[in-house]
Amino acid sequence: MTTITVDDKSIEAREGTTVLQACLENGIYIPNLCHMDGMAHPPASCRLCLVEVEGEDRPVTSCTTAAANGLAVRTDTPEVRRLQRTALQLLLSVHDVDCGRCPANKKCELQRMAAFLKVGLKPKRLERFLKEPGIDRTHPFLDYYPNRCVLCGRCAVVCTKEHGRAYLTFAKRGLDTVLSFFGEEDVSVTPCQNRFPCVGVCPVGALVPKSNHEIHEK
Repeated sequence: MTTITVDDKSIEAREGTTVLQACLENGIYIPNLCHMDGMAHPPASCRLCLVEVEGEDRPVTSCTTAAANGLAVRTDTPEVRRLQRTALQLLLSVHDVDCGRCPANKKCELQRMAAFLKVGLKPKRLERFLKEPGIDRTHPFLDYYPNRCVLCGRCAVVCTKEHGRAYLTFAKRGLDTVLSFFGEEDVSVTPCQNRFPCVGVCPVGALVPKSNHEIHEK
């Protein structure tokens, strides 16, 4: 085991873990979206799991920082919170906040982070940007809601792990980035008719299985 100091408290971390994993395993919440246990190469794409580490001149992503013995970490400095709130507000500015009709309601990571960081779910100072169409129904077994999606990449990671390759990935760029089911000319041959690990790891309800009625209608 390795010992690190987090917010003046000593905690133990398993060998080979990251600061984020060590904190979460010790009951210290750090906002995060793209992290998944067992990831060999965390993408650090959400830019929410920032912490300050003694000796570093700027905040670093805790999901890519090894929990080395003697490391001193702070998770709640004014600069860390400022950067996290800004990142969350940017995410919310491209998010369709319609919690009442979302399957992730009350178990949504955006709701959890907004409450933790004291950020309103509908930021007023940023222009809203929503994609059209609001629902992509091209996949035979799933409906994709691009305006819920936070582009964390968890679904692609678990899809690759489950099937040996990713049957969904990112397409387009910038604010137009979406998930694409590009893997086959006929996506009905994908092996996910009965199992949807991608749905289970989505933190915001962006992937929803079609009903049996919808599938048989196609």
